[in-house]
Amino acid sequence: MDAPDTALLDTLNTRHGLTGQLRFVAGPGGLPFVQIHNGHAAAQVSVYGGQVLRFRPRGAVSDLLFVSEQATYQAGKAIRGGVPVCWPWFGPDPQALGRPNHGLARTRPWSVASAAALPDGATRLTLVLTDTPDTRAIWPHAFELRLEITVGAALRLALITRNTGDRPFTLTQALHTYFAVNDVAQTTVNGLDGCHYLDKAAGAHGAITQQRGAVRFAGEVDRIYTGAPAELDIVDGASGHTLRISAEGSRTAVVWNPGAALRPAWPTWRTATTGASSAWKPPTRRMRW
Repeated sequence: MDAPDTALLDTLNTRHGLTGQLRFVAGPGGLPFVQIHNGHAAAQVSVYGGQVLRFRPRGAVSDLLFVSEQATYQAGKAIRGGVPVCWPWFGPDPQALGRPNHGLARTRPWSVASAAALPDGATRLTLVLTDTPDTRAIWPHAFELRLEITVGAALRLALITRNTGDRPFTLTQALHTYFAVNDVAQTTVNGLDGCHYLDKAAGAHGAITQQRGAVRFAGEVDRIYTGAPAELDIVDGASGHTLRISAEGSRTAVVWNPGAALRPAWPTWRTATTGASSAWKPPTRRMRW
């Protein structure tokens, strides 16, 4: 485990810390983490990867996000759980050049742009990732990627891409959110009835299928839905709670659960769903318990 950079943490707390609301601490592996506590909720964010790891609204008995007990906290490795940022591509390398799945954003250190206490008692943290010689060797474009994280009664994430170069580029992206539920067998995702999806669990190329009714989890599920509505509900039948996901700038959604065959790699896994978008309008996700 790497030793924490105390000088960096001191600098971040001096510049961006908010007394009683937000502070920077050493996380596992020495990675800089952000702890946020306000009257609405508590959250934890890794500056590495620009990744929200925990979110617990006031009154909730547990976190709404799932993080694997076997998560790796190491430079160059993706953290399993929370809300990884998949960018500038979602899934396998679209050009089959051997580049990592889900792009480069989730395995890079981000910078802290600002932190603010909002009038309604919420807390906003803005992280930024910009191109470097290292990123241009993987994806040859100049960019600025901003993630605005607002922790309030709901968790709101806005992912904003700016092309800072002189050449156009195409991207796909996802806020690859891992949600925790009590029993996946008693969990449904509502709102996708009638939508068409690519069934990646059916094989290498998948099959286009139309959803009938709520999404249920009887085994491995790996689907990309098109024409998704602005709001989806995850209904946790075991607890009686419903988690509402609201989206802007995104008409696609991914629903994934490893099922029994893949579960050994996720020993405490319960369920996951995520929003993805290839649109230029910034995708946002709002989660309300």
